[in-house]
Amino acid sequence: MSDTMDQRPTGGRGGRGGKRDDKAQGGRRGGFRRRRVCKFCAEHIEHISYKDARLLAGFVPERGKIQPRRISGTCATHQRKLQTAIKRARQLALIPYVTD
Repeated sequence: MSDTMDQRPTGGRGGRGGKRDDKAQGGRRGGFRRRRVCKFCAEHIEHISYKDARLLAGFVPERGKIQPRRISGTCATHQRKLQTAIKRARQLALIPYVTD
């Protein structure tokens, strides 16, 4: 009975056969992508003001959503400060919630 358990089919439903090789390589094909550096750490900006709408607008795309860390490249502490500054600027109508 243990011999049949060791020999499982690789194809079909629920199996892990087939396209497993692509994911083992990380899903990326060639090239080297450089890690983004936090803009606030690089420029030594400690305080992110909600009044600076021009700075905050760079982290809010056309749809009006706050960009995540993996896209904007900010570190965790500055992402939290950026998030609160954007939300405060939205309440004062310095930055729109949603664009048309």
